[in-house]
Amino acid sequence: MNTQSHNFIDFNEKKGFLCDMDGVIYHGNRILPGVAEFIRWLHDKNKEYLFLTNNSGYTPRELNQKLARMGLDVPEEHFYTSALATAAFLKEQAPGCSVFAIGEAGLLNALYDAGITMNDVNPDYVVMGEGRTYSLDTLTKATNLVMAGAKLIGANSDVSGPIENGIAPACRALIAPIEMATGKQAYFCGKPNPLMMRTGLKLLHCHSAEAVMVGDRMDTDVISGMESGMSTVLVLSGLSTRETLKTYAYRPSMVLDGVGDIPRLAAKK
Repeated sequence: MNTQSHNFIDFNEKKGFLCDMDGVIYHGNRILPGVAEFIRWLHDKNKEYLFLTNNSGYTPRELNQKLARMGLDVPEEHFYTSALATAAFLKEQAPGCSVFAIGEAGLLNALYDAGITMNDVNPDYVVMGEGRTYSLDTLTKATNLVMAGAKLIGANSDVSGPIENGIAPACRALIAPIEMATGKQAYFCGKPNPLMMRTGLKLLHCHSAEAVMVGDRMDTDVISGMESGMSTVLVLSGLSTRETLKTYAYRPSMVLDGVGDIPRLAAKK
């Protein structure tokens, strides 16, 4: 267990934990080592926690079932997705607005639940998530709606995401053709947008000083935690290695091999 850090975190003192999922909790359909112990520790110590994902495709219920298939029981209210962040942003900005949405159930359900209606004639917004409904037809439709005045929103700014045999283009890459064709810039609601972090902290009833952001990416997880005033943990169970750290001008509070190190470190105090 390597705990190289410049700023040791006393995990017993922290009230809330915001955790990324892919590369932290699971990879593909495999639970990562130490995760069951970490979740048990969160429950035993009555910690507030939220699993955050930039993937806008899944609903909280689907995420609950995905983890259940891997043997983990995490209730629905412990998930927060970029789709929910996008819906919350639109509800705040323009209650009752209409959108043309390209995405999966996670995004569409979140929008419906926020009282936002679907409109492919003259929507207020074009909203893009990941998904299989992406085609040249939907892209052309979206482009012309933006040209006609709809504002462009992306669920997250990830360019790619890991899949079993490589990477898949993610929201930032999928929305780029619309930006290029229209000359309009999209606004992104997921990590590292601090709005998603602030909402997460609100759901946990925590101040930033009482919370920890745990993730495997410097460019979304660590930066969003740091800019929101939280302690940050970079875990090396996902995309990042020790070499990754050298390419960034900022550092996490701690670097751990995986989330299983958190209960072990807490027990030593």
